Amino acid sequence: MDDQNRNLILATALSFLVILVWFVAFPPPEPTPRDATETAEMAGEPDVPGLDGAAPGDETAEAMELPRVDIDTPRLTGTINLQGGRIDDLSLRDFRETLDPDSDIVQLLTAEGTEEAFYALWGWRPGSGLDWDRVPGPNTAWELAEGDTLAPNRPVVLEWDNGAGLTFTRRFEVDENFMFTVRQTVENAGDSTVRLAPFGLISRHGEPSDLENFFILHEGMIKVTDGNLTEDSYSRMRGFRVSEREGTNASVTEVRENGWLGFTDKYWMATLIPQPGQAFTAVARYVPARDVFQTRADLPIEVVGPGERAEVSSMFFAGAKEWTVIRNYERNLGIDRFIDSIDWGWFFFLTKPIFAVLYWVNSFIGNMGWSIITLTLMIKIVLLPLAWKSYVSMAKMKELQPEMMAIKERAGDDKQKLQKEMIELYKTKKVNPAAGCLPILLQIPIFFALYKVIFVTIELRHAPWFGPFQDLSAPDPTSIINLFGLLPWGAPEPGSILGYVFIGILPILLGVSMFFQMKLNPAPTDKMQATIFNWMPWVFMFLLGIFASGLVLYWIANNVITFVQQYFIMWRSGHRPDLLGNITGGLRRKGDRPAK
Repeated sequence: MDDQNRNLILATALSFLVILVWFVAFPPPEPTPRDATETAEMAGEPDVPGLDGAAPGDETAEAMELPRVDIDTPRLTGTINLQGGRIDDLSLRDFRETLDPDSDIVQLLTAEGTEEAFYALWGWRPGSGLDWDRVPGPNTAWELAEGDTLAPNRPVVLEWDNGAGLTFTRRFEVDENFMFTVRQTVENAGDSTVRLAPFGLISRHGEPSDLENFFILHEGMIKVTDGNLTEDSYSRMRGFRVSEREGTNASVTEVRENGWLGFTDKYWMATLIPQPGQAFTAVARYVPARDVFQTRADLPIEVVGPGERAEVSSMFFAGAKEWTVIRNYERNLGIDRFIDSIDWGWFFFLTKPIFAVLYWVNSFIGNMGWSIITLTLMIKIVLLPLAWKSYVSMAKMKELQPEMMAIKERAGDDKQKLQKEMIELYKTKKVNPAAGCLPILLQIPIFFALYKVIFVTIELRHAPWFGPFQDLSAPDPTSIINLFGLLPWGAPEPGSILGYVFIGILPILLGVSMFFQMKLNPAPTDKMQATIFNWMPWVFMFLLGIFASGLVLYWIANNVITFVQQYFIMWRSGHRPDLLGNITGGLRRKGDRPAK
C-alpha cells in the first residue's frame, strides 16, 4: 500500500473517529426555556378564539361531558370528541411502545387537558357580518347526525345549527391505513349572503418529552409548499418573529396549488393536506404564553348566498411513516413530495434507493438482519470493478517503490523536481495513484446513507434478526459483563459508562473483522502511523458499540466481504498477502527490545 493510499485511509478513519466522538461528547443541547417575563412580553392575542390552547368555555364544555364517537379500523383505534368535532384520541394498533408484547400500543393523539396534548380540529373563520359565535369553533358542541363508529366505508357525520340560518356538517371518512378525509359543509337557510373561510389545525401543547434530540434527525414542524420542503424544529418555531397577522410568533406562507403541513416525530406524523391544486395559507405558529405549537391550513373564503351551500374537502394523515403507505398516498392521491416526510438526509440521492433495495430484498428474505447482509454483498458486487482497479493500481504502486525511492534520493529537497519526475514515472508505467482511493471514498456516503436508513425508517424499528438481536434499530443488547446472557443479570444500559466498556458481541466482531482486514497489508514503516493503525480497530469497536446493531452488522459484513474480495484480487494479481506474517510481524515489533 503506497503512502498516498495509506494516508487517505488514515484520514478517512480519523474523520469517522472525530464524528463518532462528537456524537457522543457533544449531543445537541436542550432548548433553553423562556422565562416568565419574556413569555409575557411576547404573548399576543390569538386571531381565532380558543386556538391558543386556552379555549373559551372550556369549563362549560367539560361539564357537559359530551359523548365520543369511536374510531375503529384495522390499524387505528380512538375517538372523535364532539366538543369541537376534534380528533384528539388516536392510537396505532400495529406498534407497541417496547419489545414487550404486553406493552401499550403507541398513542399518537391526546386530548386537551392531558399531558403533552396533541390533537387536530377544524372550523370556519367568519367574514363580514358574522361573529365567532355564529361559526363552529374549538368548543362547539356537535351532534352525531349519521353513523356510530368511524371505520373504513363507514363514515360519521356531525351537525351543528347556529340558530341564525346556518347549518354546518362535518363528515369524517377513514381508509385502511392512516388517512382521514374531512368534508366541511355549510348550508345557508337565511336571507342574506355570508362569507366564511374553512381551516384545519393541529395543536401540540409543549415540546414532546421523547424527542431524540439528535441533530441528524428532524423532529418538529414540516411542510411542503409548491414543491418546497421546509423543516423547523420546535426551538426554531420559538424563534419565529411575531406576525402582525397572527398576533404571535408565526411563519405564514401563501400556497398556490400544492402543499401540506403538520408535525413529524421520528416514526410518526400528523399532517393537514388540502386537496391537490387547492390554494391555501400555511401557518406555523408558537404561542409563548401557553407553550403551544400549531400548524394551520387556511382555505379561501366561501361566499354562500341564501339557499346555497358550500362544501370543502381536505385530508388528515395521522399514523406511522411507513414507506409503502406514504409512497402510495403520494402516487395515488397526488400529495406532492409526501415521501419526503421521511427524513432521508443530505445523501437522499443514496438513502432513497438504498432503502428501496433493502425493502425489496426483505420482501423475499423476511428478515432485516439477513437483508442488510445481502444488501452489503450487493453493494460490494456493484463496486467490484472499482475495487479490482484499485487493488491492481495499489499493487503496481508497490512495484514502483524502488524507483520512487530513487527519485526521492535524486530530488532531495527539490519538491518541484520530485513532483515532475513522479508524474513522468506514473505516465511511463501507466499508473494512476488516485485509482486506489475511489472505493474508500464511495464507502463514506454509502455508510452514512445506510446509517440514516437504519436510524429513521420505521421498517427497522423493532426489526428482529435472531437470538438476542430483536431490534436492529437499537444498540447491541448483549454484554461481556453477563457473558452475553449466560449469567443471570442484565446488561448495562446502552449509552451509560458501563455500556461503553462492557460491549456486546457485534462490536467485538466488528473490531476483529476490521483488524484482519487491515492486516492484509504490512504495517506502515512510520511508527506513529503503525500505532494508529494497530489501535484503530479496537477504538472503533468501543465507539460503535452504542450505534444501532443493524449498522454495526452492516460494517461487520462489509469488513468480511472486503477482506475476501481484497485477498482474492491481490492473489489473482500475483501479490498473495502474508496475513500471518503481517500479524506476527506487528507482534514482534511490539516485543522488540533495544540491544544492550
